Amino acid sequence: MTMTIKVYEVDREGGIRVIRPEAEVAPLDRPEYAPEYPACKCPTCAEGAS
Repeated sequence: MTMTIKVYEVDREGGIRVIRPEAEVAPLDRPEYAPEYPACKCPTCAEGAS
């Protein structure tokens, strides 16, 4: 069973900008357990911007 995901952002006026087009992804059989969310690895957070 596959799922689809589409990444987009919405601005204050309601305009939509697609970051990544719709794509099929396969869900994990069993996700890893973690008691907290992992640290963000995006370029902005990786550079330490606040």
